[in-house]
Amino acid sequence: MSAPTAVVTGASRGLGRELARALAERGWRLVIDARGPEALEAVRGELAEATDVVALRGDVADEKHRRALIAAAGRPVQLLVNNASELGPSPLPRLSVFPLEELERVYRTNVFAPLRLAQLALPSIATGGRILNLTSDAAVEAYEGWGGYGSSKAALDQLSMVLAAEHPQLRIYAVDPGDMRTEMHQRAAPGEDISGLPEPVESVPALLDLIEGQRPSGRYSVTELSASSV
Repeated sequence: MSAPTAVVTGASRGLGRELARALAERGWRLVIDARGPEALEAVRGELAEATDVVALRGDVADEKHRRALIAAAGRPVQLLVNNASELGPSPLPRLSVFPLEELERVYRTNVFAPLRLAQLALPSIATGGRILNLTSDAAVEAYEGWGGYGSSKAALDQLSMVLAAEHPQLRIYAVDPGDMRTEMHQRAAPGEDISGLPEPVESVPALLDLIEGQRPSGRYSVTELSASSV
């Protein structure tokens, strides 16, 4: 049998890179992307030692790039992971002064791009295929300064649930990995010591639970997934 194919966005660092590594070890064929060419090429070279991988430099907010990602995946696609995210301005501004042009940029990456990639991939996803949309607790909790990013993830949560209702033959998840020691988190909290936060690799087993298990479509957190697997 041919290897299953996964599209993983934002795979040059953080959780996207760690999940891509885990999928490569399990024999998945990968289509990955990132905006930075050097980091993307480094990950591509590493993953190519374990599996067939296509790495496309680009921005998920760009329609031409989105089409190229899905075209590179071919048919069928077993997994789409919408991991690429845009934080917005740093330090995080209050909503009362949030520049609307920046908010539009956040929504283009965090809401419109995942939906559009799903739209493009759906004709290629066979029954039982999966879509993972990476969300945040800022989608459901009111944290000062997180209104832009959090509201975009709340929109992504709702899109995920409606897509799941509309495509019961698939498993569509919104999954919150929790706070992690990432470049994005450091940008959100400039000057703060985040060394005590978990490394992204610690969230990978819970994501694999969704990818390889039989959980119904829905919104999950890594914390609850990890607790239920003990």
